[in-house]
Amino acid sequence: MFPEELAALLGDMGQPRYRALQVFHWLHQRQEFDLDQMTDLPASLRQALRSAPPVTPGQVIRTLQSADTLTRKLLLSLGDSQEIEAVEMNTRPEGDPEGRKTICVSSQAGCAMACVFCVTGQFGFARNLEAGEIVEQVLRFQRAGRPVTNVVFMGMGEPMANYDEVLRAVRLLTHPEGLHLGARRITISTSGLVPQIRRLATEGLQVGLAISLHAPDDALRSSLMPVNKRWPIREVLAAADAYASLTGRRVSYEYTLMDGVNDADEQADALARLLQGRLAHVNLIPLNPTEDPSLRAPSMERARSFQRRLDRAGMRATVRVNRGRDILAACGQLRLTERRRNQALAASS
Repeated sequence: MFPEELAALLGDMGQPRYRALQVFHWLHQRQEFDLDQMTDLPASLRQALRSAPPVTPGQVIRTLQSADTLTRKLLLSLGDSQEIEAVEMNTRPEGDPEGRKTICVSSQAGCAMACVFCVTGQFGFARNLEAGEIVEQVLRFQRAGRPVTNVVFMGMGEPMANYDEVLRAVRLLTHPEGLHLGARRITISTSGLVPQIRRLATEGLQVGLAISLHAPDDALRSSLMPVNKRWPIREVLAAADAYASLTGRRVSYEYTLMDGVNDADEQADALARLLQGRLAHVNLIPLNPTEDPSLRAPSMERARSFQRRLDRAGMRATVRVNRGRDILAACGQLRLTERRRNQALAASS
């Protein structure tokens, strides 16, 4: 809830409107979900809120931390027992002495996009997350260690398929009475839902846009990402161009490198031609392990070679370091492992 919505709720309870900001601050500035700890609220109000609770936090099932301590992952069980993942990634980019604390959040329980290289797609789609369930993922990491600096909607689910709740979460995260994150520090990723990309361009937000491209031609992309049959590359790029034009923000193109599938020199050249002249950056991502044994990451030498061909063509590109492999940090991996562990325990009992 936004403060004005909380004020209306508390007004219906006979409480003064100023209590709304107190509750909002407890949740968003202090990351406190336990009503008993909201000590400046009257006991009568805390009891009333228990009767109609605006706070329904998830339960942490597992927490994993990478050996280098830079990456941490939570598996959360929501109120209806759906499970989602959230990841904290700490980096120290060149020229940034303080470093970044980026939280990768889920926007759906499961995903309907069925991309062949994505573990989350194996679960199918269960439901959209509410804005509060998205924001909670960030708040849990905010109260642990140093403050969150960046948020990326690149976890489980297709954010643009849950457009209204994702935008509501963005506005809560950027609210001046809450975490007050800068919109430019938030990135929304999409597999290419054209109408939503065009709509986002008109919202007046300076959030970053990341397009999951993964192939330089429609035939290959359709085989990897069924969504391409609905909105082919030409339409996706046109929507991305409109976003860049209206917002002035550079669009990031995500390209997961798969050995022998989309990592050939001629595919790098085709990708460079496709994006030539656009306000764009290519983020090359060596494939994380999947359930499909036919798909694997190329060697780092091959990934760097792909990057150099893009660079020589004038296309800015970087190779993402896959952090947290030792804690199953890639989208959906921890949830899949936990499900298998529970199935094994059930079978042995």
